[in-house]
Amino acid sequence: MNIVDPYSGATASPEFASVHSRFLDQPIQKLAVSGKANAETVSIDSFSSKAAPKPVVKPTVTSSSSSGSGSSGGAPAAGTPDPGSAQAYAQSVLASQGMGADQFNCLVALWNRESHWNVYAYNSSTGAYGIPQALPGSKMASAGSDWATNFVTQVNWGLGYVDGRYGTPCGAWDHSESTGWY
Repeated sequence: MNIVDPYSGATASPEFASVHSRFLDQPIQKLAVSGKANAETVSIDSFSSKAAPKPVVKPTVTSSSSSGSGSSGGAPAAGTPDPGSAQAYAQSVLASQGMGADQFNCLVALWNRESHWNVYAYNSSTGAYGIPQALPGSKMASAGSDWATNFVTQVNWGLGYVDGRYGTPCGAWDHSESTGWY
């Protein structure tokens, strides 16, 4: 019979060679069993586990007086912002237009500054809204009636705005760097 500690991997066996180097030169445990063992005297521990519950994320409502990083007023916040999906979508659109990582990086920096990619971002000083901080936010209705809550609509409108005014996301980022707005 061999016994293995499931936590450390230590082994005890009557046939196991006494090789100290395997366990940092520590003596190997030996087990001596006398008498007969039967199935009724042997037990096996069991365990069960559950997945940890998913955390509930509540959007923070703040107000902003400068670059539109907060959310209040304007359209109602009807859900939890999903910046990762918005960024993935924007990256796929840029790639389909033949733009690479350099342009995507400029767009990420630009919209991080403007809204942190929050579809509900509202600048109470200017009235700018959404991921691209459209002013007024209702301008994005030209890209879809769900402009107030849908990152796809906001990204599509924002990329059209960037293309029409600056040519590329890096053109918009350069302008934002020099003036503080785009």
